[in-house]
Amino acid sequence: MLRPNLDYKHASNINPAGDFRLLVVAGLAALIGVLAGFLAYGLYTLIAIITNLVYFQQFGLTIPSLSENPLGAWVLIVPALGALIVGVMAKYGSPKIKGHGIPEAMEAVLVNRSRISPRVAILKPISAAIAIGTGGPFGAEGPIIQTGGALGSLIGQILHTTAAERKVLLACGAAAGMAATFSTPIAAVILAIELLLFEFKSRSFIPLVIASTLATTVHFQLMDAEPMFTVQITDFGIPNALPYYAALGLLCGLAAVVFSNALYRVEDLFEHLKVDPLFLPAIGALGLGIIAFFVPRVLGVGYDTISDILNARLALSTLLLILLFKSLALIVSLGSGTSGGLLAPMFMAGAALGGAFAMIVNQIIPGAHLSPAACALVGMAAVFGSAARATFTLIIFAFELTHDYNAILPLMLVCVIADGVAILLMRNSIMTEKLARRGLRIPQDFEADILQQMNVGEVMDTAPATIPDTMTVRELTDRVASGDPQLGGHQAFPIMSEAGRLLGIITWGDMVTSLAEDSSGEQTVLEVGNDAPIVAYPDELLHEAITKMIHNDVGRLPVVERKDPQKLVGYLGRSSLIHARLRRMNEEREREPGWLKNLSLPGSNALSKPSKSKRSAPRKKTNSKKSQQGDKE
Repeated sequence: MLRPNLDYKHASNINPAGDFRLLVVAGLAALIGVLAGFLAYGLYTLIAIITNLVYFQQFGLTIPSLSENPLGAWVLIVPALGALIVGVMAKYGSPKIKGHGIPEAMEAVLVNRSRISPRVAILKPISAAIAIGTGGPFGAEGPIIQTGGALGSLIGQILHTTAAERKVLLACGAAAGMAATFSTPIAAVILAIELLLFEFKSRSFIPLVIASTLATTVHFQLMDAEPMFTVQITDFGIPNALPYYAALGLLCGLAAVVFSNALYRVEDLFEHLKVDPLFLPAIGALGLGIIAFFVPRVLGVGYDTISDILNARLALSTLLLILLFKSLALIVSLGSGTSGGLLAPMFMAGAALGGAFAMIVNQIIPGAHLSPAACALVGMAAVFGSAARATFTLIIFAFELTHDYNAILPLMLVCVIADGVAILLMRNSIMTEKLARRGLRIPQDFEADILQQMNVGEVMDTAPATIPDTMTVRELTDRVASGDPQLGGHQAFPIMSEAGRLLGIITWGDMVTSLAEDSSGEQTVLEVGNDAPIVAYPDELLHEAITKMIHNDVGRLPVVERKDPQKLVGYLGRSSLIHARLRRMNEEREREPGWLKNLSLPGSNALSKPSKSKRSAPRKKTNSKKSQQGDKE
């Protein structure tokens, strides 16, 4: 008897308790969202306390402005002292506290099955608070994202979870951390999808939204219902300003490339210094102190400065100073191996670039009437979005800051142009370059799997090589050895009754085992083969079929009708799955003749000619020896 109908509705539902597990993960995501909200507030408060004590010798729970230098010449060494403490923590605690946090979370997802150690969860926020509180030109969001991710990972490690569920919980913590920092829950969800999950599924999207929503609610209760940056309604000049926005997009893309390359060049220089790594952050902080002595605005998170830029309160000369020296201070400090986030300082530099661009264009072309505030907003989003390859996230992020629908068009245009420039000039993003140097390949593009779009019936062999149930093993091996064109090249053969009913399947492995036990080979193929094979159906997805193969450790499936599981209609082997992949490749590479057949376009070559290959078409009958050989496995 054939095995009963083993129909997997979806590949993700192999576990019958899958729906229940989604509810469990969603409940854990709610807990993580609340806890991450409190963690974000705690880190923000710790940074405020340290900053107030170090720079003003007072106790305070809000981060003060460091646009003026209250320490005088002491600012030359105070950041270095804080960085020295971070160096000690990195050497004797965990080296994973170095950097801006997001690449480390990505690495945990990719190579460590989403496991982050408790040590990192504790030391990362403390080290970041010390580095930022003593003047480091960093943002708190990167460390909060990594800390939130560590929280989700730890909860996933405490409980019995799969690696996939733990990845979702890690991403929930990271998204909740960002949402609780900036009060931008939608952007936080998209950031987690773009940079951490590398997937878009209900099993991850639902928990992400829950965690981000609750984290933002905690932010409302503990801090303020307003976003981190206050942005006034401004005139974006649509449609007249669109050409200028296009130019700004090119400029932002180039700025992202320069910034990313400079950061890793400086990091390489520090790594080649013959100095104990413990002292490297302090050396970088000495450079920061020198810069801060002349340009105090480079110190600290600078949220107040970002708000000033976004509301056009600063002069052109100040914007240029911020653009140059904030970038330099960040590159030198972060490149030395200290702990801190990239988002806020790159926001400041990008906003300064956009505001300065508008002011310069208005001086050169008086009729341009560009809004420095509008250009600052889109520049802020475009520089970081293109550097991190998180363009969609930053478009939504900036929109959530303004709540102004008029910002959408310039944001989309500037961000995608900048992203295009970065893609052309940078192989890896500022987030993935460090991981790429360690040999890790990071997926940065998302597309639907062709195996989830094609049915078995589209690629199966509709005329498979079959054998009668009365044939002996010796007869079968003799026919194959003689070069029988109907049997050559296959690794398995469906076994049929005299009435044409499917009875089983026999593989080469079955035959070898049988001959080893009985060299005469007088047993019938039905006695030796599998009389309860796993089967596929013409209307099921290839993804479901390959899941059956993997789950049952088989390399091929007879294809039968659902209503009559003994009526063989085809055969699905590994080569059929390769054929599906080949079809997607052909769709992307082979150009088809258009209506203007005689028009020669630049770049026309052999690829522009219609392919003679039939492989991209649905596979029909394959009786020839050549097509059977193509089914070798």
